Amino acid sequence: MSTEVQINEKLPLVQAIPLGLQHVFAMFGATVLVPFLTGLSPSVALLSSGIGTIIFLLLTKSRIPAYLGSSFAYIAALTTFVKTNHNPSAAMGGALAVGVVYIVIYLLMAAFGTRWIHKIVPPVVAGPVVAIIGLSLTSTAVGMASQNWPIAAFTLAVAALISVYAKGFFKIIPILLAIISGYIVASIMGLVDFKPIYESFSSLNNLIVFPVKLGSDFQLPSFDKVAILAMAPLALVTIIEDLGHMIVLGNITHSDPIENPGFHRVLLGNGLATVVASFFGGPPVTTYGENIGVLAVTKVYSNFNIWMAAIIAIILSLFNPLQAAIMSIPSAVMGGVTILLFGMIGTTGIRTLIEAKVDFSETKNLIIASVIFALGIGLPDHGVAWATIVGITLNLLLKEQTKDIKTSAPATQSKPKGKRK
Repeated sequence: MSTEVQINEKLPLVQAIPLGLQHVFAMFGATVLVPFLTGLSPSVALLSSGIGTIIFLLLTKSRIPAYLGSSFAYIAALTTFVKTNHNPSAAMGGALAVGVVYIVIYLLMAAFGTRWIHKIVPPVVAGPVVAIIGLSLTSTAVGMASQNWPIAAFTLAVAALISVYAKGFFKIIPILLAIISGYIVASIMGLVDFKPIYESFSSLNNLIVFPVKLGSDFQLPSFDKVAILAMAPLALVTIIEDLGHMIVLGNITHSDPIENPGFHRVLLGNGLATVVASFFGGPPVTTYGENIGVLAVTKVYSNFNIWMAAIIAIILSLFNPLQAAIMSIPSAVMGGVTILLFGMIGTTGIRTLIEAKVDFSETKNLIIASVIFALGIGLPDHGVAWATIVGITLNLLLKEQTKDIKTSAPATQSKPKGKRK
């Protein structure tokens, strides 16, 4: 399409459905990657993202074309409680606490406005925090890739080549295409176990299954102090991500979502979506940069397409063979794409610093960024959360550097001497 399609425009279904499917492809790889890494159900994650997106669209009055998918900020904490401690109920209690933090900050913003958030989270804080989300996870990516470096390297190469050289639709789904390519090569090499996929087709009752296992297997979120303290502070990280996404989204769609319908509504939609996800057994959700990229490429901003994407995601979550196929992907394949994905998250934070022209000759800025990077990467547990809190605190406590040298320079300059006779 050569012309822009605005947010409130509604395209015919024959166009809206494939455009919605395009958004699903854009978010699919990252959304199912989080449960794949943490031990949660990919189908539940798809269901949570679809329902969460619908909640978000309703609460933002369908004025913000944003898709909600699984957040990377909670991978380490979820892995600890789901895989290591075998306590998914506690993990969901932590996710519920994340949603509550969102709602509390929504109430504060609804009462006092949104200007104060720019003061406590300037680019010198936001940039490093976003960067360490990716950089702190790179060891996980390398660990998976090391299980079969040739497969990981091939998958990474495919993702990189598609990202750089592909055109149109293919350029916005490099992660998905790389996973498919890596999966095919791994299958040829005999590294894929197809048995669970065959078993999922064993009966019609097993073919289509509601992802949330109601009954004896269903566990409500539990109150676990350690899980809550580990996950709740991370809400500050994803709030920063949401703020950045809204700024970018406003530039692309020629709107101002922070003012209309308001950033407080963004937080309410995201918070309630995360609360619902916690009761289903899904990871916390956040707005997705991948889908903002789709808007930028296609110039189709219609919120109706996001509605279509959410509905398609819910439908896909009902098919049991899909979950079996996702879980059969070799770790090395996922390692190859996560090296690129986590690395790109890191460089996105650095890009924020560059575009904001943060002056690192200022001692205050240098200290804030240095401490955030050191804590976020160096701390073994929940470093991102602590780095965010410390970074915000330093920004509020430290004073701006007085530029004595620049102000005093003119006074020290001597006047030109006249010519000697």
